[in-house]
Amino acid sequence: MESTTSESVNSSSTSLVLLNTRSIDGYKSVEEMLRNPETQHLWGNQFGFIQVSIPKLYKSEHTFNPLKFVYEVHATVKRNRNSWAIHLTGMVLECLRKYRGTQVAAKFLHRIQKNASMGLTSMMGPVEKMAASNQPIKGLYVMIFNVPQSYKVTVMSYMNQLRVVLGTEKGVIDPHKLKRCILEAYEMIHKASL
Repeated sequence: MESTTSESVNSSSTSLVLLNTRSIDGYKSVEEMLRNPETQHLWGNQFGFIQVSIPKLYKSEHTFNPLKFVYEVHATVKRNRNSWAIHLTGMVLECLRKYRGTQVAAKFLHRIQKNASMGLTSMMGPVEKMAASNQPIKGLYVMIFNVPQSYKVTVMSYMNQLRVVLGTEKGVIDPHKLKRCILEAYEMIHKASL
C-alpha cells in the first residue's frame, strides 16, 4: 500500500478471518457420519470470524525485520483465534438466523465484511482422492465470490497438498504488482530465515 500513494501510509487495513468453530476429534468419513447419530451435529457451516488489523510494514534499513513482522502477525492471529470473541460472534450469527431469519444474518455478515480490506479463509479438504463421473480429480481450488473485499485469500488442502488461491477486485488491485510483491516478500522472509 505504501508504494501506491503517499496518503496510503496513514491508512489502516483490516483482514476478516473466517474460522471453523466445529469441534471435531479428527477426520470422519461420510459413511461414519451417516452411521453414527452422535455426529449428526457436525454437518453444516459453523463458523466465527475475527477482524485482525494488518500491521504496518516499514521498510527502513535499520528497523525492518521480515521474520519479526511474520511472528507479530502470527501472534496476533493466534491470540485472537483463542479468544471467546470467535464463539460469541458465531452465537450472535446463530441467534440472528434463528430469531430474525437468514436474510438479517446475511445482511449483518455482509456489513462486517464490507468494513474489512481483505478476507482470509482456510479449509481442510478431503484427504482421499475424489472423482466426478469416474474421472479422478487432480486438484481442487475454492474461491468465494461476491464478497465486498478487494482482496481475498483462500487456503485449502486436498490429498495432503496445500492450495492457496488469491483473488483481487478488478480495477482496484493490480494482480501483476500483487504477484511481484508476494514474491518479493517471500524472498525477503527466506533470506532472513537463513
